[in-house]
Amino acid sequence: MNSFLKYSFSLMACNFYRLLKLFPNNDPIMGFILPYGKQDKAWKVGLFAFSTMVAFDFITNKIGIWTWITAVVYGLIAIGFSKYLKNKKSSLRTYTFTAIFGILLFDLVTGPIMSSVVFKISFQLAFMGQIPFTLMHISSGLTYTWILAPILDPVLGKQLAEQIYSARMHVQSNVFNFFIK
Repeated sequence: MNSFLKYSFSLMACNFYRLLKLFPNNDPIMGFILPYGKQDKAWKVGLFAFSTMVAFDFITNKIGIWTWITAVVYGLIAIGFSKYLKNKKSSLRTYTFTAIFGILLFDLVTGPIMSSVVFKISFQLAFMGQIPFTLMHISSGLTYTWILAPILDPVLGKQLAEQIYSARMHVQSNVFNFFIK
């Protein structure tokens, strides 16, 4: 699949799932940008994250200052992760900790820091109000990362398939030996 189609489909999928509002702060973007960041050029992944944020606000008719803040922050995080993940081994652990760090960073910048700057809300108040939102965001982001990373990163997908096969063979062998004895 060419790059344009891959990113177009991913943008539509992200916004479709965000519109469904399956649970609060339903955000699949991190699940896409991490494996894409490992495989593609940083600018493509940054543009994808930026475009996805802008497209969602356009679709929901909520373009404003927050659109540009969140889009730029997500784009910069995607670019940073692209550079970071290039030299990392594909593993669910790497993707998990990177997703958590990215969500914490995104929510810190777009929550308490920007609320203090743009809306003149006290940092402490904004920080305390951000905690439940960020916990939901981490739950959502990790769920999508765990689902999408093995699908979008062929190395990780192969590793997990081998581990599952090995575990299945081990269980079958133990069950067989139990009944033979």
